[in-house]
Amino acid sequence: RPIIQLPEDIIRIQELIYQIKPDFIIETGVAHGGSLVFYSSLLNSIGKGEVIGVDIEIREHNKKAIENHELSKFITLIEGHSLSNEVIEKLKKLLTKNKKIIVLLDSNHSKDHVLKELHLYSQFVSKGSYIIACDGIMKEVKGAPRTSDDWDWNNPLSAIDDFLHENKEFYICEPNQPFNEGSIKERVTYWPNAYLRKKC
Repeated sequence: RPIIQLPEDIIRIQELIYQIKPDFIIETGVAHGGSLVFYSSLLNSIGKGEVIGVDIEIREHNKKAIENHELSKFITLIEGHSLSNEVIEKLKKLLTKNKKIIVLLDSNHSKDHVLKELHLYSQFVSKGSYIIACDGIMKEVKGAPRTSDDWDWNNPLSAIDDFLHENKEFYICEPNQPFNEGSIKERVTYWPNAYLRKKC
């Protein structure tokens, strides 16, 4: 299944998933289902866990491809608006207490939507784990083809700033690079300042 992500970001998130060894990974935004399949392959190698994908619309051909995939037993799909009470209640029923949970936000990337997702989905993050708001690179690419004039403020980074000001349980915590022989110390990423860790 296709993944619409920078390969470097996929490498970094797989390292974090292996470090946390979560029981659940929640991702808002399903698209083609490639990231759900990738995360489920990691959980399969770890030997535990479930991936929950939430999307307002899961296209039928993508849904069939995900459900027919050999790793589908690790994946649960929820179709609905990520901010709706119905979706949140479904998540509460699926998630068991005292489990390690990582959340990735990769649906609507407007500031208002991401901020609301951060507030709603942060309740599911276990202590010491992460909520990750993807695609903050929007702020840096304003003016490029297929961008909008308001991306300098209407982006996930602006939502992260407001969220951290309002919620003191979380802080920006860059994932460790287990191996790096190069001179570049910062991540090459579409997800700047995306990793928000919940205090232990």
